[in-house]
Amino acid sequence: MQTFTVPAREEVSPTNQVLFDNLQKAIGRVPNLYATMAYSKNALGTYLALQSAGSSLKAKEKEVINLVVSQVNHCDYCLAAHTTIAKLNGFSDEQVLEIRSGSITFDNKLHTLAALTKSFVVTRGKPDTELTENFFAAGYTRENLVDAIVIIGDKIITNFLHGVTQIPVDWPSIPDLQEAQA
Repeated sequence: MQTFTVPAREEVSPTNQVLFDNLQKAIGRVPNLYATMAYSKNALGTYLALQSAGSSLKAKEKEVINLVVSQVNHCDYCLAAHTTIAKLNGFSDEQVLEIRSGSITFDNKLHTLAALTKSFVVTRGKPDTELTENFFAAGYTRENLVDAIVIIGDKIITNFLHGVTQIPVDWPSIPDLQEAQA
């Protein structure tokens, strides 16, 4: 089996070195998964552009999508990262666990988003029609649906990258969902 290590700044292309420097300035470090993208001359820049693109969805809604997709795909790295980000966006530990389960009791609109997101991932892009109708009935728009799909795709990229590389998680540890709900 191929072993992946996290590349250091001097091991990546000059273009990626600039991106590493920008990440260092912006967030104080280069997360391991971002650094791993730098094995490619283009992937890190492409991914950062995708991730920072505008969206009709609010930060909390994006984190609902990120957490649900990462839970379905069992991505420990992304779950740890997005648990931290979700809490920075105002979610409590208990709410994060509900989001990860895909069944949210504290906000019906976010529940419809989580349910549709989970259906998208589980059915590989062919969600339950009733869940799509519920999404629109909750007040979401076609623009929101397209933006949700883009965010789902974004998270699948990182889930898959971590799945194959298994690089170390450099975010605070999180509880296993089943153990936390027991």
